[in-house]
Amino acid sequence: MDNKSIKKILIRVVNIIWSFDEDTNKVLVLLVQNSLEPYAGKWGLPSTLLRTDENAEQASLRLIREKIGIDLPHFYTEQLATFSSIDRSPKNREIALTYMTYLPSMPKLTPGYGASDAQWFAVGSSKNQYTLNYSSLQFKTLSDKVSDADFYVHIKNYEKKTKLLSDHSLILRQAFQRVTNRLDYLPTILLTLGESFTLKKARIVYATFWKQSVGSIDNSNFRKTHGPLFKEVGIERGKSGRPAKLYKLREYLDVL
Repeated sequence: MDNKSIKKILIRVVNIIWSFDEDTNKVLVLLVQNSLEPYAGKWGLPSTLLRTDENAEQASLRLIREKIGIDLPHFYTEQLATFSSIDRSPKNREIALTYMTYLPSMPKLTPGYGASDAQWFAVGSSKNQYTLNYSSLQFKTLSDKVSDADFYVHIKNYEKKTKLLSDHSLILRQAFQRVTNRLDYLPTILLTLGESFTLKKARIVYATFWKQSVGSIDNSNFRKTHGPLFKEVGIERGKSGRPAKLYKLREYLDVL
């Protein structure tokens, strides 16, 4: 057997962590600045190597605890996809198992091992991709026009264009596609709004992924088309004017 065929393969767990800023009404994605080689100084998604005494979901939750100091119940995390291109890491043969986590209330970040900085980046968009913005920093997801195969062939060039390490711009593109594709039947992204939410907040989140202004999403039509996904649980208190109704995701009533 060729020695190359038995080369050790590392398994890395990568987490796309979503939240929502109630003050700015922005959907957020967490990015960390790496402190370890070969990616020291570069920004990307939080990640960790899978340990021998844990499964991938446990590693995903440990990653959140170690990188930003937050403990989560299991149901907040769901698997996204596996990325196994031989070109995804310049140093080792790595497979990435990716997960998505939804954090309500934009928790404070505390960078942990392997991260020199951690920040919430607000989601924006252009015609063919999404942008992630914090202060003077802006990163981009991979353009919809680029195929996975072409990306990995020219991965160094795309790293320079998106400014994100390795294949994280591709991973993020798939994460945005997953969320967008499920908005009409399982909008788990609304878990970032907390235990309950108004339809206006829901429309703000939908508008982000649909690349529209929230004003272009008619409230009555939205109630008709997406109302069956939600269950009314009360009214919003403590604000002036007519109180807005509060809702929860029907799919998650038993666990929230």
